[in-house]
Amino acid sequence: MTGGPDPLGWLRVPSVMGIVNVTPDSFAGGGLSLDAEGAWDAIAAQAAAGAAICDVGAESTKPGAERVPASEQLRRLGPLRDALRERPAAVALSVDTTHADVAEAMLDAGAVVVNDVSAGREDPRLMPLVAERGAGLVLMHMQGQPRDMQDDPRYDDVVEDVRAFLGRRMDAAAAAGVPAERLMLDPGIGFGKTLAHNVALVRGLPRLATLGAPLLVGMSRKGMIGALTGRPIAERMAGSVAAALAAAAAGAAVLRVHDVAETVDALRVWTALNPGEVA
Repeated sequence: MTGGPDPLGWLRVPSVMGIVNVTPDSFAGGGLSLDAEGAWDAIAAQAAAGAAICDVGAESTKPGAERVPASEQLRRLGPLRDALRERPAAVALSVDTTHADVAEAMLDAGAVVVNDVSAGREDPRLMPLVAERGAGLVLMHMQGQPRDMQDDPRYDDVVEDVRAFLGRRMDAAAAAGVPAERLMLDPGIGFGKTLAHNVALVRGLPRLATLGAPLLVGMSRKGMIGALTGRPIAERMAGSVAAALAAAAAGAAVLRVHDVAETVDALRVWTALNPGEVA
């Protein structure tokens, strides 16, 4: 196992994770595919706005999306990877992928965390790679695949079912050599869940926290925000910030968001007015 700095050394509760998509169908809206310079500038801007880490991805996993092969993800990320080798980012980076080859390329470029929506199930080489490289790992719950996950999601008890799944994936990570202190857990809001499931999971974050790993929660601009506000994606910032505060209050350690500056400001005010609410 490769030694080195703590890959979660950037984490302060609560921390904000900025989203940087290099995809032509970004869930953030606008359909813009950032080139290397645009992506690097986006990372720099999010760092300046207070992000503790930026999550870089080359595959949309919004409902209905088809999977993107590793070769295409590598093509999309290649220019940014090369740019980061010459100009390291001023903030910690994670790579949002289920593929070991993509993870390895971005770890080579300076990423310290792999954010895997399949929780290590899609590519059996990913967890051993994370262990070998001494990286952090986000394990996320997803029922089904992005193309069909919202067709008819069902659970006996969504909080307990997600908790049990994440516990099993923690065991799998340990078996692959990834220490528990390098793990984060994501309940997968919107990944095979109805609005009621999503609400129950946010309210149930304290139960998920008993697994012992920091919780990462992403609700930014998702369908649940639209369902609760009636707003289209481009108009969901206020609802997303409110959701982030609710998640922080329930115990989320990391908030994955598009609107970094607004979320950071809201958290600063909220924590100042609610001392002791967040560790």
